[in-house]
Amino acid sequence: MAKLKYNICVSGAAKGDSVALAKGLAKAVGVQIVEQGHIVVTGATTGLPYFAAQAADKLEDGYMTSLGFSPASSRIEHVNKYKLPIDAYGSIVYTGFGYMGRDVLLVRSSDALIMVGGRLGTLNELMIALEEKTPVGILVGSGGMTVEVENVLKAAKRNRSGIIFDDDPARLVSRLIQMVDHRYRKL
Repeated sequence: MAKLKYNICVSGAAKGDSVALAKGLAKAVGVQIVEQGHIVVTGATTGLPYFAAQAADKLEDGYMTSLGFSPASSRIEHVNKYKLPIDAYGSIVYTGFGYMGRDVLLVRSSDALIMVGGRLGTLNELMIALEEKTPVGILVGSGGMTVEVENVLKAAKRNRSGIIFDDDPARLVSRLIQMVDHRYRKL
């Protein structure tokens, strides 16, 4: 019997300063997720999530390594209205729910979330993950909203339970997968 692959969401900025800062880190996270036997899941967008999916997609020809959740209701709307890429994904789910609705489906369809850089949408995905008790990894040193997570947790009166902070993509992915394994052993 094949080992169940986890859906690991890579959440990060589609544009902005942290994209240039963390492009290589996002790619490294995508590579590590696939090399450790799992699937990269993103919001089917540009920037850091795209770089993670693109790096993952190059690893295993013929196998789905990346899954995107689009805010659009169709491929045509995804490309023409939202101006989002399709080339880095093994499959894209066209939710038709806009960005906010897409984020809920994205996080609920993921076994864990890794935050790389980020802006407001990334913060939204983090908040959904915390509310859903989805394990979270924060890639320290990737800029953007990752530098604000401690302040957000303090303001929300939340502790670090279920959250891993690490500056090494390979170690972060490995630790997060261990957390997910432990969570599912309890079922």
